[in-house]
This record gives sequence, C-alpha cells and structure tokens, in this order.
Amino acid sequence: MQAQNQPPKTELQYLSGHGCDDMVEWDFMCTDGRNSGKWGKIGVPSCWELQGYGTFQYGMRFYGIAFPEGIAKEKGLYKYEFTIPAEWRGKQVELVFEASMTDTEAKINGRKAVGKHQGGFYRFVADVTDRVNFGKKNILEVTVSKDSENGSVNLAERRADYWNFGGLFRPVFLRAKPAVNIRHFAIDAKADGTFKANCYTNIASPGASVRTVLLDMKGKKVAEGVTSLKAGSDWANVDLKVNSPALWTAETPNLYTAQFTLLDKEGKALHQESEKFGFRTIEVRESDGLYINGVRVNIRGVNRHSFRPETGRTLSKAKNIEDVLLIKSMNMNSVRLSHYPADPDFLYVCDSLGLYVMNELTGWHGKYDTAIGVPLVKSLVERDVNHPSVIWWSNGNEKGWNTELDGEFHKYDPQLRPVLHPQGNFSGFETMHYRSYGESQNYMRLPQIFMPTEFLHGLYDGGHGAGLWDYWEMMRKHPRCIGGFLWVLADEGVKRVDMDGFIDNQGNFGADGIVGPHHEKEGSYYTVKQIWCPVQIMNTRIDADFDGTLYLENRYDFLNLNTCRFVWKRVKFPEYNEKGDMKVLKQGEVKGGNIAPHSAGTLAVPVVKDDADALMITVIDVYGNELFTWSYPLHNQKGTAVLASQGAKPTYKETEQSLTVSANGRTFTFCKEDGQLKGVNIGNRTINLANGPRFIGARRGDRSLDQFYNHDDKDARSKERVYEAFPEAAVFTGLDVKEDDNNLVVTANYKLGNMDKAQWTIAPDGTVTLDYLYNFSGVVDMMGICFDYPEDKVISKRWLGDGPYRVWQNRLHGPQYGLWENDYNDPIPGETFTYPEFKGYFAHVTWMNIKTQEGTICIQNETPDSYIGVYQPRDGRDRQLYTFPESGISVLNVIPPVRNKVNTTDLCGPSSQPKWVDGQQKGRIVLRFE
Repeated sequence: MQAQNQPPKTELQYLSGHGCDDMVEWDFMCTDGRNSGKWGKIGVPSCWELQGYGTFQYGMRFYGIAFPEGIAKEKGLYKYEFTIPAEWRGKQVELVFEASMTDTEAKINGRKAVGKHQGGFYRFVADVTDRVNFGKKNILEVTVSKDSENGSVNLAERRADYWNFGGLFRPVFLRAKPAVNIRHFAIDAKADGTFKANCYTNIASPGASVRTVLLDMKGKKVAEGVTSLKAGSDWANVDLKVNSPALWTAETPNLYTAQFTLLDKEGKALHQESEKFGFRTIEVRESDGLYINGVRVNIRGVNRHSFRPETGRTLSKAKNIEDVLLIKSMNMNSVRLSHYPADPDFLYVCDSLGLYVMNELTGWHGKYDTAIGVPLVKSLVERDVNHPSVIWWSNGNEKGWNTELDGEFHKYDPQLRPVLHPQGNFSGFETMHYRSYGESQNYMRLPQIFMPTEFLHGLYDGGHGAGLWDYWEMMRKHPRCIGGFLWVLADEGVKRVDMDGFIDNQGNFGADGIVGPHHEKEGSYYTVKQIWCPVQIMNTRIDADFDGTLYLENRYDFLNLNTCRFVWKRVKFPEYNEKGDMKVLKQGEVKGGNIAPHSAGTLAVPVVKDDADALMITVIDVYGNELFTWSYPLHNQKGTAVLASQGAKPTYKETEQSLTVSANGRTFTFCKEDGQLKGVNIGNRTINLANGPRFIGARRGDRSLDQFYNHDDKDARSKERVYEAFPEAAVFTGLDVKEDDNNLVVTANYKLGNMDKAQWTIAPDGTVTLDYLYNFSGVVDMMGICFDYPEDKVISKRWLGDGPYRVWQNRLHGPQYGLWENDYNDPIPGETFTYPEFKGYFAHVTWMNIKTQEGTICIQNETPDSYIGVYQPRDGRDRQLYTFPESGISVLNVIPPVRNKVNTTDLCGPSSQPKWVDGQQKGRIVLRFE
C-alpha cells in the first residue's frame, strides 16, 4: 500500500521467487524427457532440467543447424493461482517475465496474455489490466518451448557453446501503476554535471509535466526542475545541471538518485519513479582509446556466464553479488556479458561496486532475423539504459550480428554508447579473438583501437594467467590497445541430477574457467590478481642492502596511491624439521604517497634489524579490499646445509652389484651398473626414492631440433600436445668412494651423454648432499634431473617456497614465498575440482618435505633459479594441453609453459618459448630421510 501524502509509486507482486534462493512452487508438466507427461511441482524461477524434468543438452552438439534431429524440444506447462489486491482496481496492471527459455505463451483466467514471445534472455511485458480479477483468485497458465519455432532464434541462442536450458529461469511478477503513469525514462548524465533524460508516459496527457529531483549519495537534493510534456506527445525532455558532481567510474562508483514525478495539469502527483545513476562521460577517440570522464582507461576484463551448477542460469541477488566480488577480487575492472543480458541485479551490483560492462545481444555465430531482433534490442536497451556501468552494447558474437540491428541500439540510448561486433572490426574497435602474441602486435598496427573481447582462452590449467604477463606488458604499453577480456570467468559444469550429481562440463567444452564451477580458485586466479593489480611493487627482490625503498607504479586510471594503505610484516618461518606456522616478528602500516594515476614513485617502509626470513607487503585499497600481497625472501636460502662433523663416520660395503653406505641408522644403496641411488633404508623401513639422479629433457613433439614447427614430420600436428623425452646416451664409468673429514663421498661418473657426474656427500647424521653436473646443448622445454618414487605411497607435502599453486614457465606470477602444505590429490581437470593441485612445478623452494607411507623425504634446494617438480601435471581425459614424460621427483632448470585452448605455446609470447641451452649445468640439493 502507498503511504499517505506520498506520490503514487509502482507496486510489485512477485508470482515467483526473486531467484534461486527463494523459488515459489508452481504446478508443472513437462511434455518429454524425465518425469514427463504428468503434473507435478516445480520451483519458479528455475531451469527445469535441474528440477528433474526434461533433457540436458549442450548447444554446440547441434552447431549451425536450426532444426536438427535429436534436439531436445520438450515444452513446459505451468499453472499458478494468485490473488491481487482489490486496491489495484483502476491501476494499470502488467505481467512481467524477466526472461524465459524460449518461446513463451501465457493466459490469465483462460484469456490470452502473451501471444508468443521469442528470444530467451529478454524481459517481456504484457498489459493484463482487463484480464485479472481484483481481490479474487486468478489462474496464470504459461507454456514454454525449450526450442524455438523460429530458426534464427535457435541459431542465435540455442546452437552455441553453452548449455541449453528450458523454463521460466528469471522472476515473474505483476507490476501495478496508476492509470496514467511514467512508462519509461532514459538518462544521460555527463561528467560536466549536465543531466538529461527522456521521460515517457503510457498515454499522452495534455498539460502534464514531470518534476525531476536529483539526490546525492547522502540523500541531499542537488537539483530540481519541472518539465512539461511536449504538446500532443507522451514524453518530456528533462534538462538539469549539477555543479561539480562526484563522478562515476569503476574505481569511484558514485551513484546519485533521480526521482521523476508525473504531474497533471493542476500539479497533482500522478506517479513517481526513481532510479540510481552516475555522472560519467564515454568518449571513443579514433585510433586512440576509450575515455571515461576525459581519462583514457585500460580494460582488465573477463567474459562471464550467468551460471551455477545446481541452478543453471537461475541466480539470485546474493549470487550476482558473489560474481561481481569475485571479478573485482582479481583486480579486474570490466566484464562482458557473454553471450546474453545478465540479471538486472548483476548490473545494479556493477553500478554500486564498480565494473565496466559490455552488454550483449545474443548471437553466437548465428544471428536473429531482423523482425525478431528489433524488439529484442528495444527490450535490452530500455531495461539497461540507465546503468552507468554499461559502457558498450555488443551486437552478437563472432559473426552472430545482424547488421540491420546496429542502428536500433541508439534509438533507445541517448548516451549513444558504442555498439560493437565482438571478434569484428566495428565502431572504431578491432576486437579480434584469440590472436597469437605476434598477430596481436600486428593488429595493433591497424588504425582501430585494439580490444580483444576474448583472449587467452582458458582450458583446465591452461590459458588465462599463462602468457598473460607477456600479453599485458605488450597491451598496456601500446598507444592503440586498451586491454581486453579473458575467456572465461568460471567453468560451466552442470550438476547432473540424472547422473548422481556428476559435474558435467561436456568434456572440454565448458571447462574454460579461471575458477571452477563452484568458483574453486585455480592457479590463474592469483596470476591475474597480481598482474592486473592496479598498484605494482616493482622490486623484484630485496637484498641485504635494502634501504626500505619500494618502487611503485600506479596503474589506476583515477585514484591516487594516497588512497591506499601498505601493511608490512617481517615474518619468520619454521625450519624443515620444525612444526608450527609462520610467526610475525614485527608489522606496521604505511599510508600511500602522492603518486598520481599512470605514474610511478616510491614508498619507504621501516628497515628493521632482526632474523626475519621474509618481508610481506599487502596493499589495501580505499574500500578496505586487499589488492595483493607480495612476499620477499630476505636471504638466499634458509637452512643451508652444514654437514655434521661429529658422530660415527659413515661406513660402506660393496658387492658385485651395489655399494651400500650406512650412517646414523640409515643405509643408502647405489647400483654399480648405472651409479644411481636405488633406495634408502631406515632400520627395517625402505624409502623407495630411486633411479636417480638421471637426466631428463623434453621438447614438444612437433618441434624440430631448431625450435620451430617440424615441417618435415608429416605427423607433427598430431604431436603438438605431446612432449617427447630426449634419449640419454650417457655411459656410466664407475663409482668412486673417498672420505672427506667425517663425511663419505660417493661419486658416480658418466661420459658421452647428458649426465656427467653425481657426487653424494653423506654426513655422520645421515644427511646427504647431492652435487650434480649434466650438459645439454639445444632446444628444450623441460630439463633437469629426476628420481622415481611410487606415487601411490605419497601422503602430503609441506614446503617453504612459492605457493600454494604450481607454476609454469609462462605463469610464474601469483604464487608467493611462504610456508605451504597440502595433501596428495590427483584431480581430473574438468571433472574434479580439488585445488591447489598437488603435482606440478614449484618455484623458489627452499625446502620441501614429502610425507609418504614409508617416511618423509626432505629436499633442500640449493640450485639457483630452479624448480622442484612433483611428478608431472595431469591433463584432462582428452589430453588437449599436454602429455609429459614421467619425471617423478625432479629438480628442473627449465620447466614447460602451458598452452591455451586455441594457441600452442609458441604462439603465447616470449615467456612461452623453449629454451636454448648450451653447455654444462650444475646443481645441489640436500636430502634428509626420516
């Protein structure tokens, strides 16, 4: 009910829930598939497949065919009984569907309310004033067809690389307005304080006017005016001015409120509507960039589906907030709504928290017919035109644009936002997808602004952060590139209620996310977070002579670094043989200095004399969000081996086949045929670390020995995901044994191959130092030494080094130096989602304890610029990224890069290239067995 003495406002009555968190039960029957042919109950809004009805289907399986055989085309029949207030009599009552997939017809009390709406992602409204019974029961009947009768709708929406769902997946509600009312308004508020709005009424009303009041963030009135409707028309052109408004950007999402009150010719208030908006100006400068409020902005964006495994496209306000917070937590400032308009709640959250939005008319390779598309453009733009977050409209995706619709957007948008063709060249933007690093450079030579609307296509652990450093350094520095949008935010894995809850990504089709289907953070999450952090600490290391100076870059577009706080901690880590966690020795906070956007400067943190192992710096933004935490080791190695000189000297004995060394209850067995360690015994326990050190080197199977694609191999293309080990021709020449003070030194010598020498220094306490030499000359993607250890006996690992995620050669950013621990896991990419992955390559490792069923193996790494390899990363079942030779437990000087779904590693930039190595390599590790 309306409060007394208040202008009449629009009233809503939800017939469904507001989203997936509060569904309302309706009567329902599905015509085919699961639970079909009988009436039951269903929650609304929902996708009926996830409520136990119909058939799950992925659109890509039927790509390019409007009416294919085998397509799921069941219908859903809905019934719902409702009562509306008697007080609504005399008002205009509208039935509103936020969206329905896909063809939808509706009746109220047996009378047609919606003839047939086509287009599955758009709001549609029917005036049902003469259909409803006020103060009495009403029956709503809705028929939804999963597939459309219109072929262009199917090609645009339903034959795409995403799930096809059916049903009333967004809310359904009634909207009551006074008989004469404000139908719609479109705002254009500029950075100079100019406020204009086209305000439309439902009917022409002679002598009527619109009173407009603008309120700031605190509710204070900042402007007011009354505008008459144009003579004989149903609209008014509002024109006001606010002095020095607080501007809206993704960094400063300042929102005002506009109140529009329709007055009759006597000045009586007939109807009032209000909307939040932002003062901001969009400008596209030819061959230059996108300017917001006169400032050139860099786009750090991601593509985003509306999706959850349990509810499909049906979300809630809370889940839309979760998505925006997730995107912003990676220091992104932009999102593309791929490939359809999002829930209204999502855009309101983008307005209030700050994201630039590309709002898309559906068209995944296929496109709407003009007759279908024209009303859908109108629906899209009229619904979302007032959101300051919306910066671009996009007409379809990857040639899914009907050019006859390009001009339709500006008919309803007084801001005249740019209209894009994603993957095309239009409106001054070149948006080509998935170009290689070199091709991207070439696109930047073109006159148009380069902004790929999809790049670095994710798949499992590939793409996204892998190669991003190279791409971003190129993109952010180029005068004609303004950034781009990664593909994609989250895996689109459905919880199959017909398959015992299996998360179904349809093989590799839906497994493209930076995060998993339940937003499980993958390694690239932290890589993106660091590389796209708007505050960059440029110190690459902190040496003993560190004077407290941090070198900073401010990559914000609008905020000064004096809005940020820098929290520093000096921390100490336990030794390899100690329990416990990191200890903070001292901490403090420093306010950011006066460093303007797009500039650099310094910040001083206190220099403290203590025995801290690392300095950690956390940047906190003006809103209290952690942007990123850097961790710098304060010395080269912790726990450097000091070989014991006390105690009983190690002893040894020989047989024809082996040499066995005993020290402190431990025995080490070396083979006289190959010189390798074959196992360690502690009492009656055997720790089966064996068959090493041996050289391991591998290159991508389609490479020639000169790095490039092997045109002489007719099978090269089939090998581009398979890494082949180099043969090892080393000849073992014998074991030497000698004493060195209280230590025993065993040396395995080799010739004519890659392995040169393995020298084992065994101390009285059983500590073993391994110094090794090997040589390699040529092109290599992976190189080092390795041992075997039975993977099925591994329990967990604990390490001091970068973590908790593994790295790749082209994805070194993100993990930070610290104390980490995780249990053994071996998830199947795209099917199981346990993170961080146990296996892989780990950087800057000081020590790593591998706990096994047989005991603990401690590896202390004293080889500069090397990595500890824990077996080899697992790929998906389809092996779309890599297949590596078995490498067991390894110490590697070269680790492989990882490709993305589209581009092989050689196309992903300088960091993804193989290494040219020449000559001898040396390394040292210290091994302890407990």
